[in-house]
Amino acid sequence: MKVLWSELAIERVSEIAEYIKQENPEASGRWVEAVFKQVIQLHDFPLSGRKMPEMNRSDIREIFYKHYRIIYRLEEDYVYILTVRHSREEPPTEEVLE
Repeated sequence: MKVLWSELAIERVSEIAEYIKQENPEASGRWVEAVFKQVIQLHDFPLSGRKMPEMNRSDIREIFYKHYRIIYRLEEDYVYILTVRHSREEPPTEEVLE
């Protein structure tokens, strides 16, 4: 399956990386690389993420990297990365349903 990133997901990764960069610039780059590496698994294993508990839909799923939720939607031929959020943040249902 092809993996596509939404503009919002890329924006969220950038925002989080900027936040991390304030404390540790090197860690910021490593974090971004690790998030993209984590998402690569979805190419071969799109069902490897769990169903998002806040949603009553089987096509909205999530995987985790450290304390971050990488939320995606399964489509017929691709995986669409919707957003990336810290697990302590409110459930991002508005970002998922857009």
